[in-house]
Amino acid sequence: MAERQGVAAQLDADIWVLDTLWQDEPGVIASYLLDGPDGVALVDVGSGATVEQLLASIRASGHQPEEIRHLVITHVHLDHAGATGGLLPYMPQARVYVHSIGAPHLIDPSKLIKSASRIYGDAMERLWGTMVPVPADRVTSLEDGDELRVGSRTLRALYTPGHAVHHVAYHDEANGLIFSGDVAGVRLEGVRYVRPPTPPPDLDLDLWAASIDRLAALQPRRLCLPHYGPVDDAQPHLDALKARLYAWGELLLPDIRAGKSDAELADDLARAYDPDVAQAIAAELGPAGETPSQRAERQAQMVRRYEVVANYLMSAQGYVRYYTRLRPERLAQ
Repeated sequence: MAERQGVAAQLDADIWVLDTLWQDEPGVIASYLLDGPDGVALVDVGSGATVEQLLASIRASGHQPEEIRHLVITHVHLDHAGATGGLLPYMPQARVYVHSIGAPHLIDPSKLIKSASRIYGDAMERLWGTMVPVPADRVTSLEDGDELRVGSRTLRALYTPGHAVHHVAYHDEANGLIFSGDVAGVRLEGVRYVRPPTPPPDLDLDLWAASIDRLAALQPRRLCLPHYGPVDDAQPHLDALKARLYAWGELLLPDIRAGKSDAELADDLARAYDPDVAQAIAAELGPAGETPSQRAERQAQMVRRYEVVANYLMSAQGYVRYYTRLRPERLAQ
C-alpha cells in the first residue's frame, strides 16, 4: 500500500487543521491539532477508517503521533470519535476527554457499532473501519463547565445537546474561539452555506436551538468546524443554521404525516435545498478565468460533497424520529 500523504493547514501559530480525507474526499472531516506547553492535543479524530491518514496529517504538521497527550472529543459519532481507540497505540501518553454520557460508548462501543451496522450494512467497514475500545483508565469524563489545559490554551466544555445527547463544544474564551463539533452545522470550505446534520437518534430541535443560542451569546470570533474548517462570521452562520434547522422540519412535516418513505423525504430536501448550495457557490468568486461550464461543474461537485458529509436520507430519518418520539402531537394535527 502506498504511504499516505498528510494534509495539514496551519490556522494559527499553535493550531493546524488536519484533513482525514474520509473516503478520499478532501475537506469533509477535520481534526484540529493544538500545540503548546500543556501538551499537544487533537480535537476530534475522525473515522476508524482514516487512522493512517490522520497519522500522516499529524506528521505533515511537523509533529509526531507519540507527542499527542490529549484527545478531545466533541461527541462519539463515528465520524468524530471512531478513530480514538485505534490511535492510542501510537500515542502512549494520550488521555481521552469526552462527555460523561458518551464515555461508556468509547469504552465499550458495541452499541454504537450495532446501531451503525443496521444503517450501513455491508458498507460499515469501508466507511468507518474498526472502532477499537478505549481503556477506561485512559478516559476522563467531562461535565458542563469543566476546563482543560491543552496546547497553550484553556478549553471549557459546553454541554450542547440537540445534535447528540452527549455533545460538547469547547470554548477558548481568551482567544474568542469555539471548537464546535456538529452543533454549529456543516459548512464546507469556500461556501457561505450552512447545512444542519440531523441524523437519528438524538435530534431535538429545541435543545439544538438553545445550544446555538448559547454559542452565539459567547460572541465567538471564530468557530472551528469539523465539517469543515474555520468560520469567521459566527453570528450570521449560527442564525442561518438555526433558521434552516426549523425550516427543514416544517418542510418535511406534511410529508411525514402523509406517510412518505425516508427516500421520498430525502428527495424533498434535495429539491428544496440543493439549489441554495449552487446559489451560494455562484455568489462566491471562483478561480480567475473560470468558465460557465467550470462554474457549473464546481457547483455540482460541492452539492455532492455536502451530501457525502451530511446526506439527506439520514437527515430525513432524524426528523421522522424527532417528530415520532418527541413531538407526536404535531404528526396528529
